[in-house]
Amino acid sequence: MGMRRVRAGLWLALLVCGGAGLAATALADTPPVLVVPIHGTVDDGMAHLVARAVERANAGDARAIVLDVDSNGGLLPAAQEMRDALLSAHEPVVAYVDPRAYSAAALIALAANRIVMAPAASIGAARAAAADPQYVSELRSEFEATASRNHRDPHVAAAIVDDSVDLPQYKATGTVLTLDADEAVRAGIADGIAPTLDDALAQSHLAGAPRVAETYSLGERLARFATIPIVSGLLLALGMLGLLIEMQTLHGVAGTVGVLALALFFGSHVYAGFSNGAVIALALLGLGGILWELHVVPGHGIPGIAGGVCLVAAAILAFGLPFLFVAVETLATAIVLTAICFTLFTRAVPQNAWAARLALASSQGPEYVTSDDHSALLGKLGTAGTFLRPAGIANIDDQRIDVLTEGEFIARGTPIRVVRVEGARVFVEAVTLPDYRA
Repeated sequence: MGMRRVRAGLWLALLVCGGAGLAATALADTPPVLVVPIHGTVDDGMAHLVARAVERANAGDARAIVLDVDSNGGLLPAAQEMRDALLSAHEPVVAYVDPRAYSAAALIALAANRIVMAPAASIGAARAAAADPQYVSELRSEFEATASRNHRDPHVAAAIVDDSVDLPQYKATGTVLTLDADEAVRAGIADGIAPTLDDALAQSHLAGAPRVAETYSLGERLARFATIPIVSGLLLALGMLGLLIEMQTLHGVAGTVGVLALALFFGSHVYAGFSNGAVIALALLGLGGILWELHVVPGHGIPGIAGGVCLVAAAILAFGLPFLFVAVETLATAIVLTAICFTLFTRAVPQNAWAARLALASSQGPEYVTSDDHSALLGKLGTAGTFLRPAGIANIDDQRIDVLTEGEFIARGTPIRVVRVEGARVFVEAVTLPDYRA
């Protein structure tokens, strides 16, 4: 009897271990849930991330896509690209909004098959930046079609964009729609409320599923970081500071640093989708004008001024028209920061040979002479070696002297007399031949 109990216990242990092993194997073979962060400004870098997640899910490497949404919006073309990608997904798409999905982010959330919101979350506020009725109509249709595709009320979705849509139970006349979590569920925009992402997954029958967080590539992270307004302002300030120092020194190092900073600023904005090649061309034109002024025709003024105007215009346009106010604010901050740094730099640098080219030295050495002393020439006679118009050269006491007249023209070879000496300036007048012979 004792042996039978031992055998039964061994068989039971083997069955338990085998079952646990099979369960672990099945769990390991279960495709994960892809969690995609929709955080910060909606841009092309985010669109690339969403497109990669959809491709991975469609290839069978994921059982669902979960959008972790917290965004005030951004670029509509990027949001439309994400919307199209999400609607083409073969696996379920769940959007968890915590704490907000505004403007372009609202369109992304509407593209999900299921929307779950945190208790204090809100969604909506997608007022069109352009007042063109056709543009508003197109954007409204985009929201309505996206809502209808996932069996949501298109009239409510239209109110998110168009303030003329009448929806008195949720918004005042003349305003676009913004819904809190309870209102969104009541209006049929959201499917549930959950305090955490784990609870949202449980409501979507994804509890316990393995998760994989989708991450940005190095290039996408760099582009998104460089387009943050504070970072953009610092890059602009560094670029302008480098060009200012280059204008004073012409040694090349400061100019190179400035050009690289501006290249990173413009390149990141183009990569992130805020601007395009036309802005890059305008920036290159402006930079070319400044470099022309510095190294080809210094002192001319016109190429440098035109180049500066083009560079400022390119910097503003690089942010994109929807962010015009942010662009002006960032550029103004960069200009003030550049002026402060340049002033402090010129006062703080040590007195060395390189810095002497940057600022006027406070004193001169004992051997310094401002100009030759020509006072001994007063009253001397000579001849005009060149035409005096009124400046030119005269031969006086077998010396070639730079001279000036009082404004009259004197032909070459005419007898002259020195009538006044003011520092380095020697004034002469024509004399008649009898006076010359006297």
